[in-house]
Amino acid sequence: MLEPFIRVSLAAAGTLALLGCGKGHERPAATRPPRFLLVAHGGAGAPRRSEMTPADDSAYRSTMAQALRAGYDVLRGGGTSLDAVVATINVLEDSPLYNAGKGAAFTNVGTNELDAAIMDGATLRAGAVAGVKHIKNPINLARLVMERSPHVLLAGAGAEAFAQEQGMTLVPQSYFFTKRRWDELQQQRAEAKEHGTVGAVALDQEGRIAAGTSTGGLTNKRWGRIGDSPIIGAGTYASPTCAVSGTGEGEYFMRNVVAYDICARVRYRGETLAAAADSVVMQELVAQGGDGGVIALDQDGHVVMTFNSHGMYRGYVGPDGDIVVKIYRHE
Repeated sequence: MLEPFIRVSLAAAGTLALLGCGKGHERPAATRPPRFLLVAHGGAGAPRRSEMTPADDSAYRSTMAQALRAGYDVLRGGGTSLDAVVATINVLEDSPLYNAGKGAAFTNVGTNELDAAIMDGATLRAGAVAGVKHIKNPINLARLVMERSPHVLLAGAGAEAFAQEQGMTLVPQSYFFTKRRWDELQQQRAEAKEHGTVGAVALDQEGRIAAGTSTGGLTNKRWGRIGDSPIIGAGTYASPTCAVSGTGEGEYFMRNVVAYDICARVRYRGETLAAAADSVVMQELVAQGGDGGVIALDQDGHVVMTFNSHGMYRGYVGPDGDIVVKIYRHE
């Protein structure tokens, strides 16, 4: 059984150094390129420490650690960054704690609509699905769209018809029912909407990077609203040199093309990954009133986990296998 919180040992690792500041921005910075690396998030806007019970805190950390362990096992065995991203996100999708897959939010009419995207940085291939209602693991379907169709984004009933053609088993809407999410809907019908997302970025032993994002959508959303997660360049993006998965208020991420903008700043302006993420998340989004964060890595193993909210479920693991999981801004 994994410990719910495991801090990386710098003496043993030799490849990662944890640098931080007080604005929700952390980065393990590589002193030399690691053999492989995995970073994951479970959504920005996490509760403040005072709002979490010890049991909930432990449960969130334990599930994130399990997800990172699944992806780590893939990378350690020589698997691809794509395989690691999918393995990590599958664990989070199967948990009722995170807003993706099993833990998907309810729409205004009491249904569940899920989105996901995946992108291979080495080839710029990408696949995404939006508004699916009967897919247990949307990230798997997004990968099928990428690998077995000529398209990038499929939505709704068409995406599910494609899933059946590919041999995927559809699940009933009742699969996604959790009392916690149902209670959130009742509360949010009278208040502001709540969002959440999961994602992962990975660097494999061949130097290939990939990004993936999956979400259960916005609580109480209406009119078939789609957020940034399945939009390539907004909530998900990977190139040969940079990979990003975002979480937050999707409309802001789409308007600012956040994931692509971070990678473009690195490529065209020569900014460091940390500087690019800071400029987009901590300055431009904040100036516009946009709440959220990103995880990102580059081909040299530099990592950022930057967010302007009061918390973000997040973690990473390197070649030594030591897992770091965090939730709140100051830890």
